[in-house]
Amino acid sequence: MKLLKISALGLPLFKGKCEIDFLAQQRVSSDNADKMNCLFSNGSQCFYQNNVISFIGINASGKTTILKLITFVCRMLNNESINNISYSEILDGLGHKEEVIFDVYFYSENKTINQLHTVVVRKNGKLIIKDEYLKSKPCKKVKSKADIFNFDDCDIDIARNNDEMFLLDDVSITVAFNKKNKDQLILVDMLQYTNVNELSILENCPPELIAFFDPSVEYLNITKKGKDCDIQLKFKNEEEIILNKTSELNRYLSSGTIKGINTFLNALRTFEKGGYLIVDEIENHFNHEIVSTLIRFYMDKRVNPNGAMIIFSTHYAELLDEFERNDNIYIVRNRNGINAENLATVLKRNDIKKSDAYQSGFLEGTTPMYDSYIKLKKSLIQFHKEEV
Repeated sequence: MKLLKISALGLPLFKGKCEIDFLAQQRVSSDNADKMNCLFSNGSQCFYQNNVISFIGINASGKTTILKLITFVCRMLNNESINNISYSEILDGLGHKEEVIFDVYFYSENKTINQLHTVVVRKNGKLIIKDEYLKSKPCKKVKSKADIFNFDDCDIDIARNNDEMFLLDDVSITVAFNKKNKDQLILVDMLQYTNVNELSILENCPPELIAFFDPSVEYLNITKKGKDCDIQLKFKNEEEIILNKTSELNRYLSSGTIKGINTFLNALRTFEKGGYLIVDEIENHFNHEIVSTLIRFYMDKRVNPNGAMIIFSTHYAELLDEFERNDNIYIVRNRNGINAENLATVLKRNDIKKSDAYQSGFLEGTTPMYDSYIKLKKSLIQFHKEEV
């Protein structure tokens, strides 16, 4: 299963409709086709997916909230109860007379394009799915990108019936679709590790990976044993260190090395099956070259043959210059509500340096407010005067 587009209307924290498009919005040339994934083709036309999607914005613009929205939708597609999804907080503030409408478009391994229309409301303090239907059409009927998201002439394949006893009122009808087609969306969610830097994967670390982050380490072997684990860590020309808890590694390995092992091993999992890796503030504990390496791996078909996708947020404008295209970059702003705008709709030319456009203020709302800066400066000066 591959995401094509997420559309959400009525989310309390957002301004209007939020749309995230995972397909190429600009023309794909022969020069950059190798860095993307062709989901399907009709004749000579190929429909491409961006393998890297980035969200950039100033502090408190809503980048993390958008990543939570994407993760929420992915878990809903995988039949998790929407009340049990940890990121259901994106629906906090939803009133009893209000509703959130999700339209999720996805590609299935049965060679179909699908639209899931889900209406979520709050009733007696609980989130429930009030209305829902799923439409499908074969890929061979799609002749242009506009056709992908047009389901006006398609009949409903599955409709929600809340009278059916077996269907929980907070689980999507995709449970029937996924069971029939033996399909699911492969998701690796690293949002919970944004501010917690502890090794999360209990398996041996490939020597090439540990050497990439810390050449002084000879090996790192981990064997899980119940709630604990056996950890063997050896630095070159040193005695082997035996540990029992992953938290103890923080005494010996840098924050960057630990995050690097977590992130790159999770990336390997997505490469294997073409899944999604979601990372918040990707530059935390990493230098520019490490982040660039990870991005390049996702854009290299030899490393990423199954079209896995990394979706991340960043404050680091220079990372945008890693991309030849504009349509895999979203500018996030919060002005009376969160809004995500695809850079391709604002910056028409790919040859303009993206970091310069972002930092210069050309993209309105992407630099800290000058008035706020002046007020903060005056406050600090006044503080020193009062101290004297």
